[in-house]
Amino acid sequence: MEVKEKNRAAIHLSGVHLRLPSSAGLVNILNGIDLTVTAGETVGVVGPSGSGKTSLLLIMAGLERVSAGSVTAAGIELTRLSEDELALFRRDHVGIVFQDFHLVPTMTALENVAMPLEFAGRGDAFERAREQLVAVGLDHRLRHYPGQLSGGEQQRVALARAFVAEPDILLADEPTGNLDGATGETVMSLLFDLHRRRNTTLILVTHEMALAERCGRILHIADGNIVGDEARVAPPALVGAARQ
Repeated sequence: MEVKEKNRAAIHLSGVHLRLPSSAGLVNILNGIDLTVTAGETVGVVGPSGSGKTSLLLIMAGLERVSAGSVTAAGIELTRLSEDELALFRRDHVGIVFQDFHLVPTMTALENVAMPLEFAGRGDAFERAREQLVAVGLDHRLRHYPGQLSGGEQQRVALARAFVAEPDILLADEPTGNLDGATGETVMSLLFDLHRRRNTTLILVTHEMALAERCGRILHIADGNIVGDEARVAPPALVGAARQ
């Protein structure tokens, strides 16, 4: 396992504001966020609906541009990049898991997972994709399409795709939101297992405090502000059977 340089910042936000247009005018989504996340940290982000949790994640991924302030991730200043450069940044440094899976319906599980590596011109794309699907317990579903998979299986494919390029940063936005309790537990165990393999920095947005408490740090967000920053000793994430 590659060991991350101790105390190196994986993500740094300074004075970040996000204002988005609405029918009533500009709406303040984030209000002067200052935040540093150390490489290898696990951070749970909690707060009420509309508090800015997902927007914070999108800014870290370069999927939303800040209105003011600076964002540095994996040592790269995102606010200076073009859209094409941001796409390359995500390809090379970030894995993202959404609540709604976002799989390509006309591609098999294997093709979905191989896609980021194919875009990067990797000759071993399908070999690496197969390895990741095996790692999440889907070696028997390689040739299946998303419509032939259960919700839990689709989210496992999404996890494999997010991790196949071994990203520096793994961002997860309510990854169990569309899953039943038992399936969600399996997916979360896999998520933390993937994090542990390479000590990847993990940012987890969730409305479930029990999930956030698996992380080593919890950020509390309200009205676009960080209102709490709690360091904690995370309990061992359950690494249950991935083949349920």
